[in-house]
Amino acid sequence: MWDRIWIDVHLATLCPEAGAEDENRLGIVRDGAIAASDGKIVWVGRRDALPDRPETLARDVVSCGGCWMTPGLIDPHTHLVYAGDRSAEFAERLEGVSYEEIARRGGGILSTVRETRKASEAALLEMALGRARRLIAGGVTTVEIKSGYGLTLADELKQLRVARAVARMLPLRVRTSFLGAHALPPEYEGRRDAYLEALCTDILPEIARSGLADSVDGFCERIAFSPAEIARLFTAAHALGLPVRLHADQLSDLGGAALAARFGALSADHVEYTDARGAEAMARAGTVAVLLPGAFYFVRETRTPPVGLFRAHGVSMALATDCNPGTSPLLSPTAVMNMGCTLFRLTPIEALEGHTRHAARALGLESGCGALSPGLAADMALWDVAAPHELAYWIGGIQPVGRIFAGIPDPEPSCARITSPPLAV
Repeated sequence: MWDRIWIDVHLATLCPEAGAEDENRLGIVRDGAIAASDGKIVWVGRRDALPDRPETLARDVVSCGGCWMTPGLIDPHTHLVYAGDRSAEFAERLEGVSYEEIARRGGGILSTVRETRKASEAALLEMALGRARRLIAGGVTTVEIKSGYGLTLADELKQLRVARAVARMLPLRVRTSFLGAHALPPEYEGRRDAYLEALCTDILPEIARSGLADSVDGFCERIAFSPAEIARLFTAAHALGLPVRLHADQLSDLGGAALAARFGALSADHVEYTDARGAEAMARAGTVAVLLPGAFYFVRETRTPPVGLFRAHGVSMALATDCNPGTSPLLSPTAVMNMGCTLFRLTPIEALEGHTRHAARALGLESGCGALSPGLAADMALWDVAAPHELAYWIGGIQPVGRIFAGIPDPEPSCARITSPPLAV
């Protein structure tokens, strides 16, 4: 007998048939049913195709009242673990001071580094839990969390431990990324090579031994690290068996996307300045383009990612909040979908794909979540909408009426539960 079955529901499974276009790309099943046991999906299809009455198939039957169900949303790029506030920089940028100028004079990332180093692990955890709960309220079931605001071994480990603790304390799947190449630490000013040496030969091996990082990230930009420096880091990461991802081509074209592809990166993120060569390389490598419209909007950028190139070359496009204190104080995935459509000209279908199956691929999790298919995690979100494209419609985003993680609904779901009568023997 199944643990639970949901009925009276329309499904956007994100499991399209080969060659499907338009709405069919979402794998729509109207008047559907979906069942779960032991945290996994075990049956998906039309309700009238069920092998028996729902009450005889599952211990718990949930009527969803005609809602739409999607896979649980996935946020594949966040910086949830940090301390401090950078609202003053926001005011400066509105007066014409550039993001790069703020960074060069010791603000930006380094100001958050100072505050995060000072904060206790307990304080960081409390703040991160609050942010993660807001993502959960928005329908997120899987999130990536980066370090990068410590830039010493002790402080990077502190951030990564907090990220792991979030996963233990909340119904949320967490993937972690070590972002030691986020900025040059102030104590290494004028000694870039010394920091890269410490990063590759001392810090990174300890991070790998700790088991706290699922991947290695870097920031490839003129205000951060050069392609040659990132290549050195990624070579060390691969030697330790760690996959990589990259902040690439956000502010200029340094060939970051092509570099990420060269190392088989899971994703290249931002990618506003990626060119045809980079898009082609990403397609060959299977590197996902993670688009971050919140940062684009908040920093008032003008160069949009080459969505047309990504489509033409068959590059998967994911979406993420990029939640961070300096350039994307944002915790609503459906708001990101709206921004992706209005700012980057994604379609609503691409936006939903971007926060589900393509986001799963960006985290190397496509075989475990991101779609409604037997064998995958029973992570779902329920929406009181007329159709799936409405998720990207509302300015500011909307929240689901229910969320299910590993087959277990969050407390006080909006759907009505049917109490199954005792079965006749």
